[in-house]
Amino acid sequence: MDKVEHYTQLIIDNVISFAPRVFAAILVLWIGFKLLKKLDRLLSKSLERLHISDTMRPFIISLVATVLKIILVLIAVSIIGVELSGLVTIVAAMGFAIGLSLQGSLGNFASGILILFLKPYKVHDWIQVDDKFGKVEEIGIFNTILITPGNKTLIVPNAKITDGVVTNFSKKGLVRLELNAHIPYAEDFPKVQEMITKALANTPLVLNDPPAEIGIENFDSHNIILAIRPYVLPDNYWEATFEAHRAVKHAFHENNIRVAYSEGIELGSIGK
Repeated sequence: MDKVEHYTQLIIDNVISFAPRVFAAILVLWIGFKLLKKLDRLLSKSLERLHISDTMRPFIISLVATVLKIILVLIAVSIIGVELSGLVTIVAAMGFAIGLSLQGSLGNFASGILILFLKPYKVHDWIQVDDKFGKVEEIGIFNTILITPGNKTLIVPNAKITDGVVTNFSKKGLVRLELNAHIPYAEDFPKVQEMITKALANTPLVLNDPPAEIGIENFDSHNIILAIRPYVLPDNYWEATFEAHRAVKHAFHENNIRVAYSEGIELGSIGK
């Protein structure tokens, strides 16, 4: 019974001794995270006043917030009474181990820095990475966030961007659509070329300068394949694509341009 009382008293003494420290550490963390949220907003406004670009701001804020959170946690741990020197050694060892297991994430971080300094694209640019197309909403520490024309959010790892081919549709201020249409071999190409040119000239979202490029791209067993290359503003990419297709189809209907069906037996007219 004496031993039980001894250990019980020891536990009570330790709880009484550590409870205020634990409470203080929790209080520091709670207040600290509240202040960090306000600091994020203050830093964002300060960077905006300094005319830091939309591309750099999220990256700087994320980096500063991460460093401050680590410092806050270390302060809370020191309040409890843990020796920071020993903790730093343990954290360094853990960091090394985690670094080895998260080489991909470190690569994404390094790629994010490269993107910010080399600037292959910036926030609000329309880009394509492999087959992923969208407008850049944010360039983060590890990922670039794209918004597709269908309002989907794509989170693309930065390393994938620096390791692959990126098409920036906004770099030159305009983008060329790559459309195709078919006409039968018996049809007069100069006539169809002029007809499509007029149809595109009357399409509001298609630019007249530079002019659309229209030519014969290839031949198949039933049709001549036409390449139609009008220029549009990047923000109008998909809407202009739909309008251009509609304009070409309507022009084919108005001028009674026929197409070959896959059976290759008869020619059929195109409906309005």
